Amino acid sequence: FEVSLGAGAPDRRHRIGCYFGGTWYQLDAKPHTFSDRTAVEALDVAILQRHVLGPLLGITDPRQAKRIEFVGGIRGMGALQHRVDARPDAVAFAMYATAMDDLISVADQGAIMPPKSTWFEPKLRSGLFLNPVLR
Repeated sequence: FEVSLGAGAPDRRHRIGCYFGGTWYQLDAKPHTFSDRTAVEALDVAILQRHVLGPLLGITDPRQAKRIEFVGGIRGMGALQHRVDARPDAVAFAMYATAMDDLISVADQGAIMPPKSTWFEPKLRSGLFLNPVLR
């Protein structure tokens, strides 16, 4: 990553917000971390898992890890800051929203989206969004 001081919420794909020690940083993924990868491997959450959560924090399975929490995007950046400020050993990562094109690419490759990578607001009512299967 290229690391710089940041304002919190990432403003583009492959940029991750990181809050630690009272300061927001921007982590810009270098091209080799997402170029020539499958649709799933090129997702920001996969890059974070592959290069930070696993090797640096020892979180190999975010579905099972007790040391990781998910804060929904609707709660905002303040919720992330508040949680980290309450625990001096904590760090927060803010992700750029998953694009619908990424979701479709993953599905077209027959793959499964990583955990917590499909937070969409507003939530659609059940049955409102359907893809025709049979005609």
